[in-house]
Amino acid sequence: MTQYEEIKNKVQNRLFEKLRYSMETEDEEILEMIREEILSEGKDSYIPHTKKEKLCSEIYYAIRKLDVLQELIEDTAITEIMVNGPDSIFIEKGGGLIRYENHFSSAEKLEDIIQQIVAASNRVVNESSPIVDARLENGSRVNVVLAPVALNGPILTIRRFPDKPIGVEDLLVMGSVSREVVAFLEKLVIAGYNIFISGGTGSGKTTFLNVLSEFIPKTERIITIEDSAELQIRGIDNLVRLETRNANMEDCRPITIRDLIKTSLRMRPDRIIVGEVRSAEAIDMIQALNTGHDGSLSTGHANSARDMLYRLETMILMGMEMPLSAVRRQIAGGIDIIVHLGRLRDKSRKVLEIVEVTGFQDGEIEVEPLYRFEETGTDENGNITGELRKKKSLQHLDKLLAAGFSGKEI
Repeated sequence: MTQYEEIKNKVQNRLFEKLRYSMETEDEEILEMIREEILSEGKDSYIPHTKKEKLCSEIYYAIRKLDVLQELIEDTAITEIMVNGPDSIFIEKGGGLIRYENHFSSAEKLEDIIQQIVAASNRVVNESSPIVDARLENGSRVNVVLAPVALNGPILTIRRFPDKPIGVEDLLVMGSVSREVVAFLEKLVIAGYNIFISGGTGSGKTTFLNVLSEFIPKTERIITIEDSAELQIRGIDNLVRLETRNANMEDCRPITIRDLIKTSLRMRPDRIIVGEVRSAEAIDMIQALNTGHDGSLSTGHANSARDMLYRLETMILMGMEMPLSAVRRQIAGGIDIIVHLGRLRDKSRKVLEIVEVTGFQDGEIEVEPLYRFEETGTDENGNITGELRKKKSLQHLDKLLAAGFSGKEI
């Protein structure tokens, strides 16, 4: 242990002892107490001024914030924080993984921070229920895995979203999508096409869902349904946000995505937005799309647009015994458009494919590619260049025409 760490631990332990029975102490008062303790410690051990400021911040974070994680959470350039036990922290910054130099003082301290995060989201995690999803105050997504499932200590993963939601113009600047495609998707959202966004982990599905939601007419009633609330829907006054609940120690039963979709149908929604479909709730989502809730949006993990359809089939069959042909007919009738996103080898996120679900024929769901990303090479910085090229025109124009778009606009 370095001298710096020794001083930090001594000051921290003394302050914890003083504050044990007075945790309602104001933040400014705590900061003043920290400074006094550091000043007192500095009489016996030399502490440079820059180190004193750093020491003060770290001790304050340990007492009132999220300890060594707080600095990472406040760094807007960091997109992912991965804690693999108390001694191993990795971050994603600028598209690359970096090992973080700091660590937790003990596994117990890490567990305390995890319980603090989980409790703030009204969730429970323990040995009997060792996996939980939660969120931070700033909307960041949190996943926790404890022993006995996690063998190398408590595992904490935080997906940090930008403080200012990424908008259409941001995606255009980043080259994630073209202006032509944005204009096309805007018309589809306004007209009430049911759109499913697919992609792998970290491909930007939630961000793209937020962007598409900006095109929803402001006069409509929207209901969002999520495991952990992280969507940032803006400009909609008539907005209802629903979040699942895990079972807890008081014998409260869990509230699932399926429960929330079913209850949302009784809340007079114009559109339903399901943050992510992962399992048997797919059947409830597809049934909602087939019962008049046009313009609804959702996301799912898949390797391609066609693969998303296969995964939806599997998820529906997990929740209900139905003939495969009936499942496919339901999917074909409910989903109009699939937008597939991907993360390329240069770490950029792009719309790779947009397909239209055109119908059901001979026992198969029929799709037609509308746009597809095609690489043209790399630039001088090694970034992939290419464009979304139009392949075919939209076949089903009925919703666009019903929404008042003219033939020329289409």
